[in-house]
Amino acid sequence: MNVRTNIDYKMMIDHLATAVLIVNGDLTVHYMNSSCETLFEISYLRIHLQPIAQFIELNDSHFTFTEALKKTLHTYQPYTHREALLSIGLKDRYVDYTVSLLPTSAQHPDPLLLIEFQSIDRLLRISKDDLQDQQHQVARQLIRSMAHEIKNPLGGIRGATQLLARNVKDPHINEYTEIIINEVDRLRNLADTMLGSRQLPSYEPVNIHEPLERVRSLVLSQTKNKIPVLRDYDLSLPDIIADRDQLIQVILNISVNAVQAMTENKAFYVDKKPQLIFRTRIQRLVTIQGVHHRSAVRVDIEDNGPGIPPEIIESVFYPMVTGRANGTGLGLSIAQNIMRQHQGMIECNSEVGRTIFSLYLPWENKS
Repeated sequence: MNVRTNIDYKMMIDHLATAVLIVNGDLTVHYMNSSCETLFEISYLRIHLQPIAQFIELNDSHFTFTEALKKTLHTYQPYTHREALLSIGLKDRYVDYTVSLLPTSAQHPDPLLLIEFQSIDRLLRISKDDLQDQQHQVARQLIRSMAHEIKNPLGGIRGATQLLARNVKDPHINEYTEIIINEVDRLRNLADTMLGSRQLPSYEPVNIHEPLERVRSLVLSQTKNKIPVLRDYDLSLPDIIADRDQLIQVILNISVNAVQAMTENKAFYVDKKPQLIFRTRIQRLVTIQGVHHRSAVRVDIEDNGPGIPPEIIESVFYPMVTGRANGTGLGLSIAQNIMRQHQGMIECNSEVGRTIFSLYLPWENKS
C-alpha cells in the first residue's frame, strides 16, 4: 500500500506545471520534478545529491538563495520571494519561489526543504508590453494632434508667401519667398509623415522572403554594394497573411536606420566591415499584443554597428525619438504601427557591435 502511495505521489508531482525541488538538510539535491528539469534545463540524475548552490544562483534583495534555505531550516518558517532573478549557467530568468520545511517522519527523520518555482518571465513581458503599448498610443495621439495643428498655419504661411512673391518683383525678395515656400513644403511633408498613412492594409498571402529580397536589393543599390546584406533564411516557412507593400516599408525603415547608423560611425569599423543580416525563423510559444500563439514567423534584421544608446532603447519606437543627429524619429514608430495593424510586433535588443530588430507575425494575422 505504501509503495503504491509513493508511486502515485511521485507521478502527481512529476505532472505538476509548477517546478518542484526538494533539498536535503545539507542543501544537496534530493529530488526535482519534470517541470523543474525544464526550468533549470538540467537532468535530475546529473545533480542528484549535488550541492544546489553549484547549479542555481538567485539574486534576492534580502537573502542569497542559500541563506533563504538556511533561514527556513533554522526558523521552520516558510519563505516567499517575488520576482527573484534566477541565474542558471549563462541564462537569467525571473521567478517567484517559496521555501518550506517538510514534516519529518519515522521513515524520513532528516529535514527536507520543499522549493516551488513559478517562472514569471512571460507575465512580466506581457505587463511590460502592455505598458509600452499604452505609452506608445498616447505619444502617437499627441504627435498626430500636433501634426494637425502644425499643418493649419502652414497653409496660411504658404499662401501669403505666394501672394507676396507675385506682388513683389524684386529678385532678392523672391529668393527669400522661395526659401519660405520650400521650407513650408518640407514641414508639411514631415507633418504628413507624422500623421501616417490613412490607407488600410491590403491583406493577401505573402512569402516573407519576397519583401526581404526587395529591401535587400534596394539596400545594396543605395550603398553601391559597400554594405553586404547576408541571408540566413528558413525557406520552409509558410506564407503569412499581410500587406506586401507595408511589410516592405517596415523592413526598409529598419534597414535604412541600420545603414545610416553604420555609415555615420565609420570610426567604429577599424578591424571589421559593416554588414546587415536578414534572418527568418519559426518562433514557438510567443505572446503578441497579449495573445498567446503556439508559433509565429520571426524576422531578424541584424547589424554590427555601434548600437543604440542605452538611454533611448526603451523608447526607441516612440515618435520623434532618435539617436541620430539628422534623424526624424518617425521610421521605427511607423514600422511598429504597421506591425500592430498586422497583429504583430517588433522587439529590439542592442549592444555595442550587435543590434537586432525582431519582427513577429502570427501565421494568420487577419481573417
